[in-house]
Amino acid sequence: MTRICGNASEFAHSALHGYSLVHRDLVRMVRGGVVRAKPGRAGKVAVVVGGGSGHYPAFNGYVGTGFADAAVAGDIFASPSTQAIYSVARRAERGGGVILGFGNYAGDVLNFGIAAERLRREGIDTRLLATTDDVASAEVGDMARRRGIAGDMTVFRIVGAAAEAGLDLDAVEAVGRRANSQTRTFGVAFEGCALPGEADLLFHVPKNRMALGLGVHGEPGIDEQDIPPPAQLAHVLLDRILKELPDDAPRRVAIVLNGLGSTKHEELFVLWEALAPLLAQAGLTAIAPLVGEYVTSLDMAGCSLTMTWLDEELEHYWRAPVETAVLRHAGITGEPDAADSVMEQEPPVVHAQAGTPAGRRGGLCVAETMARLAQALAAAESELGRIDAVAGDGDHGQGMARGSAAAGQAARQAAHAHAGAATVLAAAADAWADRAGGTSGALWGEGLRAFSTALDDVSVPDAAQLVHGARYAMERIMQLGRAQVGDKTLMDALVPFVETLERQCDRGLTLPDAWQVAADAAQKAADATRDLLPRMGRARTHGTRSLGHPDAGALSLALCLRVVGEGMPSAEPAPVSIPPMGHISGETPVLDAFRS
Repeated sequence: MTRICGNASEFAHSALHGYSLVHRDLVRMVRGGVVRAKPGRAGKVAVVVGGGSGHYPAFNGYVGTGFADAAVAGDIFASPSTQAIYSVARRAERGGGVILGFGNYAGDVLNFGIAAERLRREGIDTRLLATTDDVASAEVGDMARRRGIAGDMTVFRIVGAAAEAGLDLDAVEAVGRRANSQTRTFGVAFEGCALPGEADLLFHVPKNRMALGLGVHGEPGIDEQDIPPPAQLAHVLLDRILKELPDDAPRRVAIVLNGLGSTKHEELFVLWEALAPLLAQAGLTAIAPLVGEYVTSLDMAGCSLTMTWLDEELEHYWRAPVETAVLRHAGITGEPDAADSVMEQEPPVVHAQAGTPAGRRGGLCVAETMARLAQALAAAESELGRIDAVAGDGDHGQGMARGSAAAGQAARQAAHAHAGAATVLAAAADAWADRAGGTSGALWGEGLRAFSTALDDVSVPDAAQLVHGARYAMERIMQLGRAQVGDKTLMDALVPFVETLERQCDRGLTLPDAWQVAADAAQKAADATRDLLPRMGRARTHGTRSLGHPDAGALSLALCLRVVGEGMPSAEPAPVSIPPMGHISGETPVLDAFRS
């Protein structure tokens, strides 16, 4: 849905006008479109591209040095009129003839064709270049019926660079036709788009499904399937294009991984991570790949993959200097280096080995506890996120799950290296902080590190060490976070826990019993945060919204304390072993902690 709309009938015009005001160094608005602010040299071939609006940065975002000389803009998803095309082309023409570039749609073919006839009658040599890259719209033997979609980006870019280099009209046209013949695009959609001023979408895709081969105006696709993981989606996109890769095709390719409007850059980068090794396996080298939004469809959710097979000349123009709103660089030189994209591996961590069997057993106990925490927090992730979203950003559950999983992995590795309890917990603390990120990640990491200073590497932790560790953790978190009881943070649960644990141990209770009483106090205090107004963190700015809802940080801490207590043996610990990766033995009650 377009929320900033105004008069829906004027939306396309207003958007174009606003664009021209922002980019006045690049374009000037004229009737029907935009032209370069600084016209090309006399005698240059003018590259004029266009189509319906709603596809930004196509087509006005393509105007600038090394790309298009002008862009014609129709209404939303509608071909520009013959008069608009003619008028814009006349303004852009510099004496070297005109290339009119557009997608292969009936309205565009008709209007650009008539405009070309008018221009020719006036002595302006004009050639038509219709892109036909959409592999889903017709069979390979029927290229003339294929639609033009995100292939506009590679084809028009190459044509524009050829014209900028000074080629004559015949040569520019030949380059364009060759680029188009070697360009293929395949796309998927997860949800439709809505026209400005309209509440409903032009089409719908069932939840958790994706449409294959859907057009950029909502034209029907060829199939539908469940949305797969990124690795499989990369296969879906690439395999369909590679079916048309000739045996003698160049192995160097221009690639555009294109978002259709509401599929964000981060999602596309995740997909590119999966796609890059598949390209290498296919023996293809991506030259200056583009990942982002280049041909959109208003707010459609989806993406497309475009590939242009590059011979030496096409690659030269693809790399050439360009200055537009969507693409700016001074020319790309050098060869792609696969090593540049490989993340450097951290050197292996060497853990000091415990000097005694008891020390190694202590390390195993800590690792087992961290594994139980990871299991419990993974189960509670959604509930913690829901609670955090009331007045926060809703990411607490994810952060706790990520942090504890990393901590469990690090603890497991340290324990398998025969490290003692202090070393294992310190390794877990660092991994938690690194993987969880954010405020809670830092606080949990430092809290666990402080706890580890009360332990040693030669024995199984005893009651005194654990009580001291809990206080050290509390003091470190309080020092860093500066929160106090009553601020609606994890301190509201941690302080009562530590104070109760110390009192109960002083009274002579065994550690498991004292821990259970203290964990109950922490749970009660966490539940009571529902009556508090937050005075720290992001929730502070929406304080009243959180009334009646407990603090997610306090609840997650209370949950962790319960899990630790439930894993405590009632007598001297017996030898334990760490479960294999991905499996934690035993069951840990989790969601009961959220019931009040």
